[in-house]
Amino acid sequence: MTPTPVNLRDKLSQFSDQWSPKIVAEMDGFHFKLAKLEGNFVWHTHPDTDEAFFIIEGRLRIDFRDGSVTLNSGEMLIVPKGVEHKPFAESECHVMILVRKGTINTGDAATSEVTSDPEARI
Repeated sequence: MTPTPVNLRDKLSQFSDQWSPKIVAEMDGFHFKLAKLEGNFVWHTHPDTDEAFFIIEGRLRIDFRDGSVTLNSGEMLIVPKGVEHKPFAESECHVMILVRKGTINTGDAATSEVTSDPEARI
């Protein structure tokens, strides 16, 4: 079997909803997800997995209880499992997120309108 490349721009052009990560690939029990983010998200943690954010386009601030980190296009950050955080994007940004298979985007926070299907694919 010959592996097939994933065109991230093409995948991003296929959806417009915010805060709703879509699986584009998986590897060894991990999902690579694309998301469009704008505005505030919810405070949450992922008790069982780290979460990696790769900024494809735009700017994303990730707030922590003791400060914040701003990521620009081409940068990445790994949020360790169990660390409470809240992403925020002043304007739309495009992000690839790497998490364990089955991870819910809102983690341990109450289910809300920004909770998405952890198995949504594009």
